[in-house]
Amino acid sequence: MPTISAADDALISTFGRLVEAQSALGRQLGRSLEQECGLSHSSFEALLRIARTDGGQISMSALAQQVALTSGGITRLLDRLIAADYVTRVPCATDRRVQYAALTATGKRKLEHASGVHARNLRQVFDGFSKSDLEVLDQLLDKLRGSGLDDGEPNGSLGPPRRMGRSEQRRPHAPAGPRPTELAAASAYQAVADLRYSPKSGYR
Repeated sequence: MPTISAADDALISTFGRLVEAQSALGRQLGRSLEQECGLSHSSFEALLRIARTDGGQISMSALAQQVALTSGGITRLLDRLIAADYVTRVPCATDRRVQYAALTATGKRKLEHASGVHARNLRQVFDGFSKSDLEVLDQLLDKLRGSGLDDGEPNGSLGPPRRMGRSEQRRPHAPAGPRPTELAAASAYQAVADLRYSPKSGYR
C-alpha cells in the first residue's frame, strides 16, 4: 500500500481552502474599500469594532486582539485614523494609564458610507448562497471560533499532548464523574467564552 504523508491530511487541505478564501476575499473587498471610500480593510475593521462596542469605546489592547494586530501595529493604525479625524483617544476615568478609542462624528459618517459599500460587495460575493447555506456557514464559523482557540495567549493552546510525569502515572485514578470544583470551573469558562464571542465584539 502507498504511504500516506502527513502533508496529505484532509484537515490541512480544509484549512488551506479556508485561508485561500479569506485571502481572496480580503484582497477584493479591501481593494473596493480603498477605491470607493479611501479606507484600508484593517481601518474599516477598526472603525467597525469600535462602533459595535458597548458605549462606543474600546481599549487599545482589545481592539488589537479583534483586528489581529500587534500593539505597535494598532498604535500606527490608530495614529492614521486619528490624523484623518475618524477616531479620538479617550482617557479612562479610573486608570490614567488606560486609553480608549472612540469614533468622531467624521468617523461615524465614514463608517456608514463604507459599511454600505462593504455590504453591497458581500451580497455580490454570496449571491449564489441560499439562506440555509449562510445559516450553516454562520453555525460552522461559530463552532470553529469557539473550538478552544485561545485568543490572547502568546503560546496558544495548541501543541503536542503533555506527557505525564512518573508521580502522575502512579497517582490513583479519581472516581468517575466531574467534581463540584470542575463543574464550577467549566461554568466559569463558558461564561468567559460567551462574553468573548459576544456579537458586540465580533461578527455573528
